[in-house]
Amino acid sequence: MASIHLKNVGKRYPDGNRAVIDLNLDIADGDFMVLVGPSGCGKTTALRMVAGLEEISEGEIHLGGELINDVEPGKRDIAMVFQNYALYPHMSVFENIAFPLLSQGVPRAERRDRVERTAAVLGISDMLDRKPRTLSGGQRQRVAMGRAIVREPQAFLMDEPLSNLDAKLRVQMRSEISRIQAELGITTIYVTHDQVEAMTMGTRIAVMRKGVLQQEGSPEVIYGQPANLFVAAFIGSPGMNFVTAELSRRGDDLVLGIGPQELVLPPKTLAQRPALLEHESGSIVIGIRPEHLSLPPTDNSAKLKATVERSEMLGAERLLHVSISAKPVSADEIMEAAEEVSAAAPAMLQDGSKGDEVALIARIDPSIVPQPGSTVELGVGLDRLHFFDLESGRAVL
Repeated sequence: MASIHLKNVGKRYPDGNRAVIDLNLDIADGDFMVLVGPSGCGKTTALRMVAGLEEISEGEIHLGGELINDVEPGKRDIAMVFQNYALYPHMSVFENIAFPLLSQGVPRAERRDRVERTAAVLGISDMLDRKPRTLSGGQRQRVAMGRAIVREPQAFLMDEPLSNLDAKLRVQMRSEISRIQAELGITTIYVTHDQVEAMTMGTRIAVMRKGVLQQEGSPEVIYGQPANLFVAAFIGSPGMNFVTAELSRRGDDLVLGIGPQELVLPPKTLAQRPALLEHESGSIVIGIRPEHLSLPPTDNSAKLKATVERSEMLGAERLLHVSISAKPVSADEIMEAAEEVSAAAPAMLQDGSKGDEVALIARIDPSIVPQPGSTVELGVGLDRLHFFDLESGRAVL
């Protein structure tokens, strides 16, 4: 086991395309780091550079304190798990798992012991005599993981290993991979475009866009304190609601003008975010997550009138789709994020925001069933608002 350190790592192809730009990451021994972002954001390229399957153009990669830029892939003591399993169809499960040990010249008795211990961890001890063609997708993925685990490497690299599984099995395997990684304590880098996988599996998350690291931190920080519009839009399901507001001062209060409506910010908001003063008498993007819009409003929440469009009953909660008169946000960062995440969240926001109307989504009690076309007052948790610069997209703190 070992730490992984990426210092100013970049990848430039001969045609001038920069797949990864000045990437800096410190992954502690035993961490489960998830690289997440849209297709083409550079996450898989970064993983392949750590593995040695892709040459780096600049920067340094350290494994356990050792510079490995010029170390051959087979000598990096790193195990990879791919999305296509890459199992040998003519070999049994036992032989597939044992193959790396056979290549290393490990004695027969030790091979059997390590394979059996690995199979026990993965819950596939009763499958060792079977061929891959007789296994389900989830079982094949366990075998592929077993082949990586049995080597007892310093680190695991996983490239979208669950993308070929159905939705139910992905949920199960997410839990299994997290359990196994925690049990073994092996440093892991996991690549996915699925922000739900990132949030549920990683001890730390690195969000990438167009080859550039946008934010790195724990799932709680990434979700609760997004660094910019892209991270805010990409992480969360349903996604964060966005609207353009006019910020002005009224005495000691700051006032957000949202179309014809106003939200008065409490004094503590300015104390917590002094940079808001720089946006006084100008436009600003405000964001609020669906769970911070309530119906009916709570005693300490502000109120925002909205027209009910429709609702989705999800069992333990209801997603209420509403519209308000306001100026929508059409930033490229939000549009790009909306193309990648599920159609139930930011995609709805963008598709439903037209002209001077903005679509919002609220999580409400499933027993509340507002009628389409009716007007409701949503409670807005003013202390849970996020603010972003209209031009740069960066969070205003």
